[in-house]
Amino acid sequence: MRAAEFVTRILFAFYEPFKGCDVQRHTAHSCAVEHVMVDQSGCYRGEDGVALAQRTLELLQHHKVPTSPANYELWISHVANVNPDLSRELQTRIDNGQIFDDAANEALHERFCSNTRLTAEMMQASETFARELSDVVSNLRDAGAQTGAYANALENAVTNIEGGMEATDVSSLLASLAAATRAVIENNRQLSERMETSSRQVDTLQSALQVVKAEALTDGLTGLANRRSFDEVLRKATEEFDAPCLLMCDIDHFKRLNDTWGHLIGDQVIRFIAATLRQYAPEGATVARYGGEEFAIIFPSSDANRALSAASSIHQAVRSRQLTRRSTNEVIGAVTISIGIAQHRNGERAQDLIERADACLYASKRGGRDRITTDESPTRATAA
Repeated sequence: MRAAEFVTRILFAFYEPFKGCDVQRHTAHSCAVEHVMVDQSGCYRGEDGVALAQRTLELLQHHKVPTSPANYELWISHVANVNPDLSRELQTRIDNGQIFDDAANEALHERFCSNTRLTAEMMQASETFARELSDVVSNLRDAGAQTGAYANALENAVTNIEGGMEATDVSSLLASLAAATRAVIENNRQLSERMETSSRQVDTLQSALQVVKAEALTDGLTGLANRRSFDEVLRKATEEFDAPCLLMCDIDHFKRLNDTWGHLIGDQVIRFIAATLRQYAPEGATVARYGGEEFAIIFPSSDANRALSAASSIHQAVRSRQLTRRSTNEVIGAVTISIGIAQHRNGERAQDLIERADACLYASKRGGRDRITTDESPTRATAA
């Protein structure tokens, strides 16, 4: 493998897994970044920030949680109300009287603060790649110095031969050149081995970074694409396809369900809706958890009728299922969803498409929920 090719390969291996991924958001030190719909950094500043910190410390003390940086990160996100999933999980544990021991705290941080961990993994990977590049450059520099010395030896030999030499001197010169040649061959062999070793390490790191990327773009509760992934896929769809469609849906009366049955049941319902969306979404569509109890499907190349057909199947499948509590077989009953569908218009920004689909969704809500509204006509709604 040539040196230039290898250096290029190292750089490609590091950046390729994150092509199309917002790296700046990877490095944001917040476990709630994928759930934040607007910039809420102001709540951490000034008097509000002080009050937030005091409330966080009070809760840590009240629940006997050690005030480590990781635990503080969890609980301040809960107090600031920027991560609904985290808040539901903490509240459920509190309601059930569960203790927050080291194992539980570590598991919570692993589950809900994945961005912090992913950032650490990226930093570690970048440091490893930097070391590999430094080693390659050092090896090439050494090889270049030896090659230069070998070239000088050859030049001197030619000069001596052309100037006339005794037979005994020629024999000594040839022996010297042979030794220098063997040294260059051995150095090249060692360089090749070192680069092969580095190449294997790069393969391992690249595989690890692919896993990191997948985790960074996946919602932890449902396994669907998360908000970051949704934003990127929708942007590409509006730029690269003709008239993509966007479906947005929301679980009806989800807060009431949570208050009645608890947050663990709420999480089960969220996973059920996610599985149903994934089951009925056509091939090539991207199913995402937009935030909380709201979901989205991006149809990159689809007419409105096809999107409406998929929405009708999803709507019917959800409302026809009688849900039960797994542990006791208690009947929870049917859950319904409200759906809005909008089709991209020429020259429209992705954010404009989101706003129109969201307006259709809330038209379904205002119309009585448990129905589908499209942007073809503000009054068109379908309810089973």
